[in-house]
Amino acid sequence: MRLALAAAGAAVALAGCGGSAESTAPVVFAASSLADVAPAVDPDATVVLGGSNDLAAQIRDGADADVLLSASARPVEELRDAGLLADPVVFASNELVLVVAKEVQAGRIEQLSDLAEGGITLVLGAEGVPIGDYARELLDRAGLAGEVNVVSLEEDVKGVLGKVALGEADAGIVYATDARATDGDVRSVAIPRELQPDVRYYAAAVDPPSEQGRAYLDRLLGPEGEEALRDAGFLPAP
Repeated sequence: MRLALAAAGAAVALAGCGGSAESTAPVVFAASSLADVAPAVDPDATVVLGGSNDLAAQIRDGADADVLLSASARPVEELRDAGLLADPVVFASNELVLVVAKEVQAGRIEQLSDLAEGGITLVLGAEGVPIGDYARELLDRAGLAGEVNVVSLEEDVKGVLGKVALGEADAGIVYATDARATDGDVRSVAIPRELQPDVRYYAAAVDPPSEQGRAYLDRLLGPEGEEALRDAGFLPAP
């Protein structure tokens, strides 16, 4: 039997693995950046949002989920190696942008290199969190590693975006899709394509796959998923 435990409206732990034969609605653990996509694929699904690493840890600890949608390969690979996930598929990609707080004076942050200027504060995802790892790869490519003033580390992209929107940091690095969904709460600064890390999203059924998990993945990879991803601004899978 599926037992649901909800915390802060985002974390739900359910006893047992691989879904339940008693329910036809899938339980989908999805990266926070997929907040608009995961429910649109199947409105009947129970969607649990969070950092990809945190969601993977819940599955490892026995949470009852049918599908994992991860913003990076590492959590998926670790669970698959442990025999907890079926083979994954890449279903979308994304880009990073710099988001700037409204309080920052015009002209002060207009490109990535401006982050190295004195006094500018930056918020990133924590190490091991996909958005944090992608941001560090970006800063390395731009020659800015060790040159920026990081004042906060967050557990998911929503945390990064929230700090900037509230003016608690001058800037942050987030997915382009999340910046697009802020309705003007922050200003976005594009990052050159040659500096972009390879951001890929992975979907996998919890092993052994449930019927509802397979059905959800079919919808994600079909017209329903394509429309939801396109509407949210995601890029096609590489």
